[in-house]
Amino acid sequence: MSCSFLGSRFVPSTRRIVIGSAIVLAALGAWTTTPASAGEIEPRSGTAVAPPSTEQRACTLDGFVIDHLPDGLGSPSDFEYEWEEVRFKSRVWETGPDPDGAFKVDLTMKTLRGEKLTDLEALRAFMVEYQEKDPETWELRAVKVGAYDGLAADNDVFYLVSPGLAAEVSIDRERFSEQDLLDTANGFHPEITG
Repeated sequence: MSCSFLGSRFVPSTRRIVIGSAIVLAALGAWTTTPASAGEIEPRSGTAVAPPSTEQRACTLDGFVIDHLPDGLGSPSDFEYEWEEVRFKSRVWETGPDPDGAFKVDLTMKTLRGEKLTDLEALRAFMVEYQEKDPETWELRAVKVGAYDGLAADNDVFYLVSPGLAAEVSIDRERFSEQDLLDTANGFHPEITG
């Protein structure tokens, strides 16, 4: 993932800084402090932790099940946004805060929905622009994610589920292996209804 949340090794663009800032500010807007009376001062950690949503507890995200997660993930948060007429729903697991108060992204899972995602090549072209990669030098390799054709880089795999629907999984490769990335992606697929 280079949609740059805290701890990302990629330099974010201005538009993703604005989107990321809006998400953070929206999340922080739900957290307020009330002044303590003179005799009672409560210790505060400096972070607000919301309980997992019903969808998080059910291990689903936007109609996809999450069958596999690596051990050692931090707390999950869900986000929704749109970029270039593609709608994203994501779940981000973060650990922290560290002694400096920073959080680090462990894992991100996303669904992408948009008419421009017609095939794997269109998905690749979209991801090149979205992640601001040089199409000539970005080293992607073909992978099979379950029944779906996809492309993988060092810390990221994305795959086309059907025209108009794709998924992406990225992982912190300083803490997790490529096999963790692929196993997690294989466990992120549409729910079977019937």
